[in-house]
Order: sequence, then C-alpha cells, then structure tokens
Amino acid sequence: MTGPIRAPAARADRPIAVADNVRIRTIAAADAEPVVRMWSDFARYLRELGDTDEQNFGVEAYLRDGFGPDPAFSGIIAERDGGAVGYLLYHFGYESDQAMRIMYIVDLWVDPAARRGGVGRALMGEAAARCRAKGGRALIWSVFAPNKLAAAFYEGLGARFYEALNFMHIAAADV
Repeated sequence: MTGPIRAPAARADRPIAVADNVRIRTIAAADAEPVVRMWSDFARYLRELGDTDEQNFGVEAYLRDGFGPDPAFSGIIAERDGGAVGYLLYHFGYESDQAMRIMYIVDLWVDPAARRGGVGRALMGEAAARCRAKGGRALIWSVFAPNKLAAAFYEGLGARFYEALNFMHIAAADV
C-alpha cells in the first residue's frame, strides 16, 4: 500500500491549526469557486507536463457530484488568512485482497506560494485521520508520471509506488 502516514487523531469537522495561520476544514458547497480555481491551476500545471485528458470539472460538477443525497466525493480545504491555499478531494472504497476499507485521494493541490509550509502534509495528515475514523487502513492515489514534484512529496511522506500493478480504464458506455 502507501506506507505509514503519521497524522493527528480524527477531528470530525473541527478545523485543525497548521503553521503560519493555516487551518483545514471540510469543504462546503460555498467553496465551489476557490476549489474550482485551484483545480483549474492544477489542470493547467498537468497540461504543461503533457496531460491530454479531458478537463471537465467546474462549479456545476463540484456542486452536482460533491453534495446532495449521494455525493461522489468529499474533501478538505486549507485556508490562510481567510483565503483558500490548498484542497484535497477523496472518496472511500474497498480493497478485497486485504479485506480493508481504503480512502482514494482524487486530487491534492497546494498553491505554489503556499508550498513548503506544511499545507500539503497537513492535508494528507487530516485525510489519514479521516480514513482511520471510518475504519480505513490505507490511502491510495495516482500520480501523473511526469509529475516528479508530486512523487517526491509523497515519497517524503513515506508513500511508495505499486510496482506490480498497472491501472486501466474504459468508458462505461464502451462495455
């Protein structure tokens, strides 16, 4: 799996303090614009690295898929001085080989100006705490191969790549 990630105990929805006046809290519908702004920066960065996938996430998708009776994802947001500086989106799943719940991290982004201040580590730590609170035992995510900066960050947390697996995908309409 991903290796140990040390994190604070689960805190439900209470904000947690991080260095430099940063706090982490659960995303809300009202966070659509800052989350989508950061996602757009993330998508632009991945494009610069060569990502050619469709980029369809926006305010409408954020509200439709993240809120309501059956949300497809949850998330946390990092704020400094009242402004959003990072976010992490996730959903839960199950790993049948090891018979355990897992948290799948969909996105993690920290604004470049806020990097190296513990924001990404705090977001991952809070995600790990929420995973444990739901009975989960591992965090899993994918890294776009050219994104060496992200890989180095995750390896610094103790994460490691799956060497024996290749992720695959197919459109549901094609099956």
